Formats: sequence, structure tokens, C-alpha cells
Amino acid sequence: MPQFTLDINGTKQEVDVAAGTSLLWVLREHLGLTGTKYGCGIAICGACVIHVDGSPMRACVLNVEAVSEGQRLKTIEGLSEAGDHPLQKAWIEAQAPQCGYCQSGQIMQAAALLESNPSPSKEEIKSHMNSVLCRCGTYLRILKAVELAAQNQTTSQS
Repeated sequence: MPQFTLDINGTKQEVDVAAGTSLLWVLREHLGLTGTKYGCGIAICGACVIHVDGSPMRACVLNVEAVSEGQRLKTIEGLSEAGDHPLQKAWIEAQAPQCGYCQSGQIMQAAALLESNPSPSKEEIKSHMNSVLCRCGTYLRILKAVELAAQNQTTSQS
């Protein structure tokens, strides 16, 4: 079986998996990084959003060989060691989760937005977050959480 080297959350990881294996399954089953969720398997729902070189991507449709050439991967586990990223704090403050299944994908999608645009407008947040589905429909709380995180992030940098 081929061996692939992945740069995940700042650490090099070696995995022995078949070529064509979904990155989602490598993360969850081979590396124990279960924060990234399986939702639809066809890149529609967004539960599996991770960052590849800072861009949000769907892990369910990425093959391991596509990201083993030195790309930097970040999962929800790599967002902050103590769970104190401004988004994670805002998620709690806004009581965004209901069932919680989509939350890691939602947070990773929002993190990519705030990294590229620290002060997004409400419309920019809606547009960016539109591609990650929430089965429970907590979109207004998710919107509020992203707004809070942007405010808190801006305030802490002042």
C-alpha cells in the first residue's frame, strides 16, 4: 500500500492507505481526527470543511494523493488547542449549535472568511456561509456567532 505524508495542523503525519482514499476517511479513521464530519459524501453539505493552504475545501471529495504534496491542512482540531478561538467562543455565546453535526464545518468555513476578511458585512457573511448546510436551521445564530467573532477579533487586535 502506498505511503502518503500529510501536513495536518502543523504536524507531519504518515499514512498507509490506498490511492484514491478520501481525505475525510484518512482524517477520521486513520488519524483519529473525528471533528471533521461525514455528511453527504458529495461536497454539498459542508460538514467536512477543512482548510487546504488556508482555503476551505470539502474533505469528502479530496483524495489523499491530492493533498500529500506539501499542502498545509487544518482541521477543527487545529483551529486552537484550548478551544478558545474567537469563533469557538462566539459559537458558545450565540448558542449556535443545536444538534451540532454541521458545526465543525460551519466554524472552519467561517474561519476562512475571517482570515481573508476580518470585518465582513452581514451580506458577506451570508454569502460565504451559504454553502454549509445546517439541518436544524440555526442560520441566524450562526450569523450572530460569526458577527461576534469578527467584533471580538477586531477588538482584541486594537
